[in-house]
Amino acid sequence: MKYAALVEEVRGGIVENIHFGMICGVDDQYKTFYQVGDDEHYTYFRSASKPIQALPVFLTDIIGKYGLTEEEAALFTASHRGETYHIKALESMLRKLPVKEEELYCPPSYPLNIQPREEMIRKGIQKRKLYHNCSAKHMGFITVCREWGYPVEGYWKEDHPLQKQIIDILSNLSGVPISAIHIGIDGCGAPVFAIPLKRMSEVYLKLACPDLIQDPQLQLAVNKMTAIMNNQFNMIASHQFICSSLLEDRNIVAKGGAQGVYCFGLKNERVGFALKVLNGSEEVWPNIVASILEQISYSNHETIKRLRSLRPSVIRNDAGMEVGSIHEKFQSERLASK
Repeated sequence: MKYAALVEEVRGGIVENIHFGMICGVDDQYKTFYQVGDDEHYTYFRSASKPIQALPVFLTDIIGKYGLTEEEAALFTASHRGETYHIKALESMLRKLPVKEEELYCPPSYPLNIQPREEMIRKGIQKRKLYHNCSAKHMGFITVCREWGYPVEGYWKEDHPLQKQIIDILSNLSGVPISAIHIGIDGCGAPVFAIPLKRMSEVYLKLACPDLIQDPQLQLAVNKMTAIMNNQFNMIASHQFICSSLLEDRNIVAKGGAQGVYCFGLKNERVGFALKVLNGSEEVWPNIVASILEQISYSNHETIKRLRSLRPSVIRNDAGMEVGSIHEKFQSERLASK
């Protein structure tokens, strides 16, 4: 496994942390044009797979049939962070969809964001399955099962018809044979998939450029899904979080996953990227993605500015004093202009 230093954190003139990893960018000919480290490294998508796992919903008329708003529909692809606007939409989805909260396989949880989590704890509000960041994904799973006549029992198991369909969709988008897709169990209990980093880049290339998808129904579903992700960017994560900051740019389709995995595609440039931070850090995603966009001369400087504001290059202590700095250390081993 070949990897490189991606981000270095310095405090008082001494290197305190180094975040190692690998990055791959592919063009619309499926050629690697941007590479740091091993682009064939098998990597779990984690929650970066949520748009793929949501596609069965968008292959149906579930959104129209049950009168879901765009805000609600966006949550099928989301790792929601439990803000008030997320909970309001999730509660509404429970009322509209043929799903009961106790049917969700994901465990009871508190919100990911600190403020709503601490507020609930102060008020004595108990954990709920609805507050789990994967709850809407599971609502989508169950609704699709009822729509297509699949059994709801065991919908999260690898051999369930729904999960087999999702793996088939992933194989279609990535070009990886089903037999070569590694399957594990994600934090919410559903299957999670590992494929080579380059193939992950190709998936997000196709999410950004659906014309590359051969199946016309799948192409239509991707168009519908990504439009909603861009329209309702704060529903995908939350304000002041990288996924929402990137999706605010209508040229970008993006989603992160646990343990340092991040994927995004650029529509006009017709490229897809996937990266893995080997220590699992999510904090350095904005630094890495901003640097990639700068290195490929991305034209929307406002997007880069938003990313830089999420994770400035200056490290400050709790009193606001400048105590260190953050530096991106990587350059592509092969960089063609895009």
